[in-house]
Formats: sequence, structure tokens, C-alpha cells
Amino acid sequence: MTRPALSRALLSPPAAGRYSARLSTVALAAMLGAAACGDDAELGESFDDTQIVADFADSVVVPTYALLATRTEALSVAVDALGADPTPATLEAAQEAWAAARRPWEQAEAFLFGPVDSFGYDPALDSWPVNRTDLEAVLAASDAFSADYVAGLQETQKGFHTIEYLLFGVDRMQTAADLDARELEYVAAIADELAAVADALHSSWVDTVDGRAPYRSVIATAGDDANTAYPSLTAAAQEILTGMIGICDEVANGKIADPYDSHDPTLVESQFSFNSISDFQDNLRSVQNAYTGDVPLAGTTGRGLTDYVAGLDPALDTRLRAELDAAIAAIGAIPDPFRNAISDPAAYPAIEAAQAAVRTVQNTLEGDVQPLVLR
Repeated sequence: MTRPALSRALLSPPAAGRYSARLSTVALAAMLGAAACGDDAELGESFDDTQIVADFADSVVVPTYALLATRTEALSVAVDALGADPTPATLEAAQEAWAAARRPWEQAEAFLFGPVDSFGYDPALDSWPVNRTDLEAVLAASDAFSADYVAGLQETQKGFHTIEYLLFGVDRMQTAADLDARELEYVAAIADELAAVADALHSSWVDTVDGRAPYRSVIATAGDDANTAYPSLTAAAQEILTGMIGICDEVANGKIADPYDSHDPTLVESQFSFNSISDFQDNLRSVQNAYTGDVPLAGTTGRGLTDYVAGLDPALDTRLRAELDAAIAAIGAIPDPFRNAISDPAAYPAIEAAQAAVRTVQNTLEGDVQPLVLR
């Protein structure tokens, strides 16, 4: 399927809301790292592994975004099939395609820098909660769902979670018979845009876009004299670590804590599909992938920070790997669905244990790995 050209609206600064909160979390992690380590000139040049930085781009980021582009395209095709023949089977196929596309995106959240930030691709893909009031107004109107019209809508009226809401319904009770013609037309239009954004995100890392060098080349050439974005390999390592720390903080203290502390299921990410726990686990896998240089979901392997850390402190490397596995397992021990668990006292110990396990990973990254890599 040929994708429409992306509207310039996708390249404008993102709207305030959940995305702004996410950026604040990552920015906070960056500021903490800067406060601890000083500017790049003060960090020294002890980190000098060019292969780790190149493999982070080539074996982690690019394959993850390539898989995202492929799977969002498959989602768009599945949604088109649903619209052409709305049956239980085509609805289930579209739901499965949504969950499959969700995985590489959640496994990309440890590296929310570069084009995904500067071009506003993150909010275009993943804003939540869904603005159901405004969505119903769009569905009740008679506007044609052209690419330009969809591009001009608020991020909370499209992207992964609006597609999720339409495909799964509240409490995962959607049926094919419940979807009317306009809803089917709308979900097809926003699935098409989702695939276009994912394709643009992948292209921004591997192709020259509007005269900008592929971002893969920007980070992979860290330390070159002409590289103003990453004047040293240490600067690239700082970027990678900041992303890893930021998503740990967001999972433990945002994605889990916000709905749990208020017992408010409307704050739960992926609440309609009951996919929240898988989302959280894949966020920790994104940290794992960034650390190891491998992406099992994409079948790629490379040299990672694990190799550098293991060469200096093998016990620390072993501990962090174990902590990552333990955090993923602890999240998986939360009773499903998460939107119900946050109001079930029997589930509270598992939720709090998962938060503690993720915070352990974050503390190890901040307190032990970051000083070792950025010494």
C-alpha cells in the first residue's frame, strides 16, 4: 500500500499533555546525569568503544523501527480487511495485528531521542488517554477522513490508543457487529496514518530526509571532529544511558504509579486491550536491548554496554542482567488485567514488588553503571 505524504502538522511541536510529561521525565534523568557527571568535557574520554555505539544504532534502534514499520503496515492491512468484511474473524485478526505492532514500539521506549522527539513522532503514535469526547464528535460529524484531515486532529484522537479503543472497546467487549461504517472508515484512516508515521520514523534513521543526514549516521559517528550532536563517544553513551534510566522511571513512577496510586483505570495505558502488563514488560526489554546490543524480537545481535561493563566489573554486569530479568518477571506476576488489579487489594503486593524491581534496575543504572561508563 502506498503511504500518503505526511502532513507538516506531524513535524510541528507536540501538543501539551501526556507526551510533555514523558519528556519531562526523560529530561529530568538527563539533568540528574549532568549534575552527577558535569558536561562532556569534564566526563573524560574513558568510554572509547566505537562498536558499541554503532551497534546500538544498527543492531538495536534501526531493526526495532524497521519491525515497527512492517507491523504497523500489517495492522493497516488487517483494519482494511475488517472494514471490507466486518466479522468476528477479521476483528480478531485486526486485534492481533494491533498487539503485534505494539511490541516493537514499546521496545523502542528506551531510546526516545533523535527524530522520534524532534519530529514529534512519539505523540503522533502514542498519545493517551484517548480523548473520547472529541473522538465521538469527530465520528458524529460528516467530514471526509482524508489524510490531511486526520493529520490535523489532536494526537489523543488517533494513534495506537484510539485504534485500540475502536478495535477492543471498553472492557475488551467490542464486537464486529457493534462497529458502524463510519467507525470502520475512521479506524482505517488512522491506522493508515500510524503506518505512515512509523515508516517516516524508520526512514529518519536510515535515509537522508529534507537534507538531514540519517540519524543512524549521526550517532554512529560520535566523536568525529565534525559531529556537533555527539562530540565524543562519551556523549553518545550518556544519551543511551539517559534513555534507559528515563523509561525505568516512567514505568515505575508513571505508568504503574499514576493509575495505582489513584486507583483510576482511565489513567492506565493500553487499558482497552488489557495489554498494559505486556507494555510494561516490553519497556524493560527496551532497556535490556539497549544494554545488551541485541533485539530478540528482530533477531539481531551486536556489541552492547554489557560488554564494556563486564570488562571493568563482571559482577556488576551479572547483577544488572539478573535485575532486568527479575523486573520483567515481577511485572508479569501482576494479575491481569492491570486496570482491574489497581483496585484489587490482593494484587497490591505484586504491583508494589514490580515497582520496586524496576526501581532497582534504575538505581543500578544511575548509581553503578553510569559512573562506570562515564567516569
